[in-house]
Amino acid sequence: MVPIESYIKRRQQLASQMQKGVAIIPTSPERVRNRDCNHPYRFDSYFYYLTGFDEPDAVFVMILGDDINETKSILFCQDKDMEHEIWNGFRYGPESAKEFFSIDEAYSISSVDEVLPKLLAGHSRIYYSLGQDDAWDLRFTGWLNQVREKSRSGLSTPAEIYDSRILLDEMRLFKGTEELQLMRRAAKISSRAHCRAMQVTHPGMKEYEVEAEFLYEFRKHGAEAPAYTPIVAGGANACVLHYVKNSMELKSGDLVLIDAGCELNGYAADITRTFPVNGKFSSVQKDVYQLVLSAQSAAINTVQPGNSWDMPHTAALEVLVQGFIDMGLCQGSVDSVIESEDYRRFYMHRTGHWLGLDVHDVGEYKQDEKWRLFDSGMALTVEPGCYIRPAENVPEHFWNIGVRIEDDVIVTNTGCEVLTASAPKSVNEIEELMR
Repeated sequence: MVPIESYIKRRQQLASQMQKGVAIIPTSPERVRNRDCNHPYRFDSYFYYLTGFDEPDAVFVMILGDDINETKSILFCQDKDMEHEIWNGFRYGPESAKEFFSIDEAYSISSVDEVLPKLLAGHSRIYYSLGQDDAWDLRFTGWLNQVREKSRSGLSTPAEIYDSRILLDEMRLFKGTEELQLMRRAAKISSRAHCRAMQVTHPGMKEYEVEAEFLYEFRKHGAEAPAYTPIVAGGANACVLHYVKNSMELKSGDLVLIDAGCELNGYAADITRTFPVNGKFSSVQKDVYQLVLSAQSAAINTVQPGNSWDMPHTAALEVLVQGFIDMGLCQGSVDSVIESEDYRRFYMHRTGHWLGLDVHDVGEYKQDEKWRLFDSGMALTVEPGCYIRPAENVPEHFWNIGVRIEDDVIVTNTGCEVLTASAPKSVNEIEELMR
């Protein structure tokens, strides 16, 4: 768990970047699955990042005066309700939440429409993320209108709305010590699940049976849920980038691509491994797999402070394109194939993304129109791939081979740390484990 002191420091850091004004950050609403059943609740990442509070129907407010020492934190949350707790479990209630989460003031969420307009009055700048949730946007404009209606009494109306995500995205991009510890644990649990999948997979299994092994391993070791819908894609399904049906039979002679990671205390792991259903790579499968593995190795080697975000992708792409040419899948020089984008028939995505509270985490990839530079504390994935669908100009022995290899990486002061290194990915390691 992240200690409460870390959330307090994050609020202080946000306040240090704010001008005088009010920040309003609501959490996610509960979502109906069907009729009177909801999806399992998952908090808003921005809200949680500043509070550690994981109940629905809540709003965090921070008011900054003329001096940072005048900063006030306020939480609106659900009331303590013993009848509700009998049916649905524990609630903090405003008083307990105030004490436990070190909030200056706490109110019932039922009072938010009455209290918040009073808090906004007299402030010229509001920090709020318009467009993130339509229902909250509607309430927010209602609060502003209430303030405007009282302008004749001398109350000034906020004149500027600043997207709080601009400040928070940059903060979240750099992980603190406790965050990195959680991400290491999430990566370890997820790596164990991939090892388990390799050990149990055999021809005749259904993709969903392998998925079930992941869900078991995640929960067994304390993760709350998958960080995203797992992909278990056998054979031709591996050439569908976001295949999630997971319903087909796994056949001998095919590869299976598994993209799955757990969420632990809100933090995501994201791993992809590809391996033969029968435990033995064919010669052509091995050639394609080794190409992707070499591309990933080249990409990971560029993840170090001072290098630009685009360097891993460029390094992986050059290796892949040379391999496509060598295998007869593309014709021409490396430069000409890249310029024409002919390679995109087999590799159509980029080589990674930021990772953290969201599996595709926040943070700008460019600054001043230039790819941003890596710095210590950033976390990302490195995930080149190759997807060969049937086509007239593609030799048949390549058809329906889909390979992706993905690891979670932290930028350190001197290079990088691969969090998911314990999930086997060399041909020998995979075949030995499956044997």
